[in-house]
Amino acid sequence: MNTVWSDYVQGIKTLYCSRKLRFDDMFREQFERLFDLDSSQKLKILEVGCGPGALAEALHRWYPQAEITGVDRDSAFVRFAAEQVKGVAFLEGDATALPFEDHTFDVTISNTVAEHIEPSKFYKEQLRVLKPGGVCLVLSSRRGIHVEAACMEKGDYEQQFWKKVEKYDDSMERYAVCRYPMSETEMPLAMEKYGFRDIHTGFTTIDLTPDHPRFPAEMAHEMINASRYTALEALESVSRTMPEYVTAEEIEWMKCLTNEKYDTRIEQYCRGEKQWDTTVSVIMVLRGKR
Repeated sequence: MNTVWSDYVQGIKTLYCSRKLRFDDMFREQFERLFDLDSSQKLKILEVGCGPGALAEALHRWYPQAEITGVDRDSAFVRFAAEQVKGVAFLEGDATALPFEDHTFDVTISNTVAEHIEPSKFYKEQLRVLKPGGVCLVLSSRRGIHVEAACMEKGDYEQQFWKKVEKYDDSMERYAVCRYPMSETEMPLAMEKYGFRDIHTGFTTIDLTPDHPRFPAEMAHEMINASRYTALEALESVSRTMPEYVTAEEIEWMKCLTNEKYDTRIEQYCRGEKQWDTTVSVIMVLRGKR
């Protein structure tokens, strides 16, 4: 069983809740335009590095005729996805050695995976499993905007805690996180270098602002709580990664402070006290053909 990523890098709720928002049907038109797939066809779609299944879940809604498979090497992600998402097949597998025959899929798609894998292995393996004329879609998060509400400001205790964590944190190197970053110009050049043609690029903008009236209350709560889960699971990761430097008491106190802040933000929203905190995600979409 492999649970390295979900235990030490990004937790299940962190990924599922944040991606569920990004791939909400409110943003469907942006993605469908850039994917440029025929929704009437019975496509075989493979999501590489599917995590807890939020993108695969959206693909199942957007392309109801398609047969969708999600693969990830983290056992906890695959187990959660299989329980949470219906109508999609999930299995464990490595993006550099996909457990499929040559020319199996019409489409491969990945979201924030390319930067973690050596490019020749990443692209050549997808080239192998794609049918002639098949489409490779690569989604990559770019620099966005993140503005927190005033109630999220860190106090002295929290600042000292994270300063200590930063001193000893080697998780990026230890778990090969973002080892192969590429710029907006380098990414399509790499896709072409490793065998794809007719490459197009485009960008989606996902604006998540709880106080904006276009978002229903339920979705606004989901935005706030998605950030809560990210903060809490980051603390869980710290407790697993560096138990020799932080105590269980410190972790529990940090969780308490974190929950108090997000409870306050929820209360502000419910009272109609607008904070205009926002997260704007910019996602680059590359599309190439085999």
